[in-house]
Amino acid sequence: MLLVKNGYMIDPKSGREGKYDILIEKGRIADIGRGLCPGTPCEVIDAQGLLVAPGLVDVHVHFRDPGFPLKEDIFSGAGAAAKGGFTTVVMMANTRPPIDNVKTLEEVLDKGRNTGIHVLSCANVTLGMKGQELTDMEELARKGAAGFTDDGVPLLDEAIVRRAMEKAANLGLPISFHEEDPALIAENGIHRGKASAFFGIGGSPREAETRLVERDLKLAAGTGASVNIQHISAKESVELVRQAKQKGIRVHAEATPHHFTLTEEAAIEYKTLAKMNPPLREEEDRQAIIRGLSDGTIDIIATDHAPHTAEEKAQDITKAPSGIIGLETALALGITKLVQEGCLTMRRLLELMSTNPAKLYHLDAGYLDIHGPGDLILVDTSAEVIPGNYVSRASNTPFTGWKLKGKVVTTICDGKVVYTE
Repeated sequence: MLLVKNGYMIDPKSGREGKYDILIEKGRIADIGRGLCPGTPCEVIDAQGLLVAPGLVDVHVHFRDPGFPLKEDIFSGAGAAAKGGFTTVVMMANTRPPIDNVKTLEEVLDKGRNTGIHVLSCANVTLGMKGQELTDMEELARKGAAGFTDDGVPLLDEAIVRRAMEKAANLGLPISFHEEDPALIAENGIHRGKASAFFGIGGSPREAETRLVERDLKLAAGTGASVNIQHISAKESVELVRQAKQKGIRVHAEATPHHFTLTEEAAIEYKTLAKMNPPLREEEDRQAIIRGLSDGTIDIIATDHAPHTAEEKAQDITKAPSGIIGLETALALGITKLVQEGCLTMRRLLELMSTNPAKLYHLDAGYLDIHGPGDLILVDTSAEVIPGNYVSRASNTPFTGWKLKGKVVTTICDGKVVYTE
């Protein structure tokens, strides 16, 4: 048994908030109350002065396993997740080979079971991520796929997208879309505007995103699928999602910490360390994302944790791969840039990072309640965090050396301490 005493608990799902003790037995929460004193000996953690919250849930991570272990593997990625306060993650399927078959799916899920946290995986929508032929979505779902996506590659064939949505709807699983039309993009990863002008390249316009978002929202309306718009970056996309929700369409949207924190100015300053797909855009876009997080238009904060080697990122801006790591900085960025600046309450931040992503993927996670999962984190919200010394194998992020607030002190998964400061 494990007893967490004297912490200030926030449970976004129930709205319960205050000073409580939490008793965990056999991986589940056995009791929540004040002054708990179990009759049998147990391990005790004194959480005095700390926030106690549900283990965070990230439904958009790249662990590069199989295929690219020098960037990240499932074990190093899970370690980074635990340090960042995440007890559940959902991997994307753009590995090598891709997770478009049962064999590869079962291999990554087997590895995930030995990490100490809950490591789940999506499967691909199309074979080989070629956008031409659907995978056996029914069999992949039966074997444990948490959802479906070809993240990293946009789906361009409207008929394929419609069929995939229909199948996902029948299976009751979410389907997620990377919304960037390559026909409109000269060089990806850099916004077409001030940043592209600085580098002397064509860059990626906002229309590349909004065109596919508009298409997929129309398709979602006709299929009943639970559609997730990944890493939203443009103010127009946020408004399209807002209007779709008002019409009752089953659409969800996720925002990354880098998109609610940075603009294209960061690409000019940090060069390839701030190159990502979709790119960092303008201040109006950043503010639109924050408003979307506040008013419920955007449901989820997801890291899009995308490790790359230092050698890859040292290349020219047009050759370096897009993406940054995010698991070890996400919560501190949320506390610093959203909560402390008065954009969100702490409860809303935790809802976006735990309860809502768990709900989208139908996971038993993201809440604190009796008989619920023994997955929780202890956070010193006032402690300074200076990112660096990463558990991840990669360090490709512009946030290294920043002064942030909000340190994960302890991460508990299934009633076991999987990370402690």
